[in-house]
Amino acid sequence: MRILGKLILRLLGWKVIGEMPDGIRKCIMIEAPHTSNIDFILGRLAFYQLGINARFLIKKELFKFPLGGLLKAMGGIPVDRGKKNNMVDYVADLFSKTDELVVIITPEGTRKYNAHWKKGFYHIALKANVPILLGFIDYKKKEGGIGPKIYPTGDYEKEFALIEDFYKDKTACHPENYNLSPMYKDKHKKI
Repeated sequence: MRILGKLILRLLGWKVIGEMPDGIRKCIMIEAPHTSNIDFILGRLAFYQLGINARFLIKKELFKFPLGGLLKAMGGIPVDRGKKNNMVDYVADLFSKTDELVVIITPEGTRKYNAHWKKGFYHIALKANVPILLGFIDYKKKEGGIGPKIYPTGDYEKEFALIEDFYKDKTACHPENYNLSPMYKDKHKKI
């Protein structure tokens, strides 16, 4: 799959930047910006190229025939969004049951414009005592990959400022739907 991912991305004119840091076997990897279904395909190909067996949370309704088996094979973890679940506890518990786990989360929570990022990924990483890797996609440069890692300490504002600084120059597929700021609800209003 590594060679196939690399070949397809090269044919599409995309470049993968960065790699999985040495010694990291468990982490939350956030992926942003996320404004198109194409983001998933490009990200999946990049993970294949990098040799990362990534898992991702996706609504359980999509796990029906014919997509269900394919989504599971690709690393999908079904999520029941209709029930009142404690996803932080659920995903943190997954980390405690395995020696190796990379969970991809799109903190925007939707491909549409969202005034603020969801914070669950931060709380999962903090509770599971795993780092957060900053995964990205940049349509302007046709690059995607892995940026810095952050070990959450509970100093939410300081660490989110670092996250925001990293993503400030990334261009979404649909820039009108991308809100850079994970911290401040109305800091970047839709134009």
